[in-house]
Amino acid sequence: MSKQRLSFKTAAIVLLLLCALGGLVLWAVQSPRAPAGPLAGAQIGGPFTLVDQNGRTVTEKDFAGRYMLVYFGYTFCPDVCPLDVQKLATAMRTFEKQDPTRAAQVVPVFITVDPERDKTPVLKEFVTAFHPRLVGLGGSVAQVDAAKKAFRVYAKKAGPEGSKDYLVDHTAMIYLMGPDGAPISFTDHTGTADQISADLDKYVR
Repeated sequence: MSKQRLSFKTAAIVLLLLCALGGLVLWAVQSPRAPAGPLAGAQIGGPFTLVDQNGRTVTEKDFAGRYMLVYFGYTFCPDVCPLDVQKLATAMRTFEKQDPTRAAQVVPVFITVDPERDKTPVLKEFVTAFHPRLVGLGGSVAQVDAAKKAFRVYAKKAGPEGSKDYLVDHTAMIYLMGPDGAPISFTDHTGTADQISADLDKYVR
């Protein structure tokens, strides 16, 4: 093979590589990306091992690759928790009607802060009353404490010592977590279902 033919072949290969690289760069620039949320970089979320409403042990790995709407509360809560979970469920239904494909990537999750009373049957009855895909998570006191710590959630019993009718003071936030397990945004107890569904539309890809 002559040097001239070799140089032509080399030039053709280089040209093809450059075209491929240019196409890759163009794809990366044009591909839609979810904008960074207000919780980007925050140390919220992490490893956990809990038990779902069907008695199955689950970890954060079971949710890998999917978005999560996470709320910490308890089923015996007389007011705030049911209202917040209802907002979460309403937001999910709104997003499911708006974009079923993207909504399928979101898992709504309720994690109890009262594992002593919120046993598996109680959790199951509670979550099924709000949304068919709402996952209820509980477990031992130690397991729930570890999850609360990972998500920076405060919770403390309030009421007479030893009473079974106690309340629980706790953080009331709905967190949107990304498919990589990192936090994206949050809605506090003053937020609305429309705000939650707007966040889903904005960040879920």
